[in-house]
Amino acid sequence: MSSHPPDTTTVPALDALGDECARLILVAASERPRTAKELTARTDSSSATVYRRINGLIESGLLAECVRFEENGSHVTAYEATVDRLNVEIDATGIRVDPYGSG
Repeated sequence: MSSHPPDTTTVPALDALGDECARLILVAASERPRTAKELTARTDSSSATVYRRINGLIESGLLAECVRFEENGSHVTAYEATVDRLNVEIDATGIRVDPYGSG
């Protein structure tokens, strides 16, 4: 038996996914890169809430900022999911989350 207590500190990816708005953002951004305005409409949340969730998802490594080029030649900041699945391991030493990208 280990003399060290299990690592039960927060796991950023799991913390981020504990919020419904963040989950909706991640699902929408997994379809294609989305702007904050599109994500705000998709989640039916305030833009301030969406930006907070975007920042949390970026900090947890589940979302990335990118540039999306529009048909008219302009470009906008968009957000895309960086993972398509997570592996969660729970054992006597604690909890680990390993993200897996789509490509």
